[in-house]
Amino acid sequence: MSKHRASHRAARRRRASAMALALGVTIAVGGAAVGVLPQLTTDQAAATQATSGRAATPSSLETASLDPVEAKADAASSSKVAGVESAPDTELTDKVATAAADPDPAPPKDSGEGRRIVFDQGDQRVWLIGDDGSVERTYRVSGSRFENLQPGSYAVQSKTRYATAFDASGTMEYFVRFATGVSEPIGFHSVPRDNTGALEQTKSQLGTRLSAGCVRQWKPDAIALWDFAPIGTKVYVTA
Repeated sequence: MSKHRASHRAARRRRASAMALALGVTIAVGGAAVGVLPQLTTDQAAATQATSGRAATPSSLETASLDPVEAKADAASSSKVAGVESAPDTELTDKVATAAADPDPAPPKDSGEGRRIVFDQGDQRVWLIGDDGSVERTYRVSGSRFENLQPGSYAVQSKTRYATAFDASGTMEYFVRFATGVSEPIGFHSVPRDNTGALEQTKSQLGTRLSAGCVRQWKPDAIALWDFAPIGTKVYVTA
């Protein structure tokens, strides 16, 4: 019986040793697993952080693809602005060149001295000339269709703010008389209005002979001559 019990005890000791060995292996493997898991978690966090960093900052390739587009847009914008800014300069230069090429003509020679009004029938133009001989104003007018005003020296005789045509066909303003025709006075005045109130000619028609004897002016010019010429002001009419 002692041998049998001894055999059983030996078997139990072997089983206990095997169980202890198995337990030790399990504990060792579990410890290794626990050590690996934090390492994996740390690596994943680093990878995630690296990925987030790349997403926040464009790569060099992305930056290179954006910069030329912005540069082209800036260049196009600068070109457009430059074009807009240069257009008025060109237009202004053209206007200045045109004005220099086509200045207002000087008064005709032998058209008097001192403060005076000069009316040139050939050019259908009036000059208002100051005491020092400088031209204060010049503009186109519409004189008579008939030869009822001779070239020569005249003077302002009277002034009427509102006047009626000799045949009662219309009215005019700022009438400044300086001569007498066959039967009616001749003077400078605004473009007449007929009895319906319509102007008898347009501004663009000034410079052509359209009146029956007087000198028609656009209203601002008629006012300027009215203010310029008191009674007695010299008037010189040239052919």
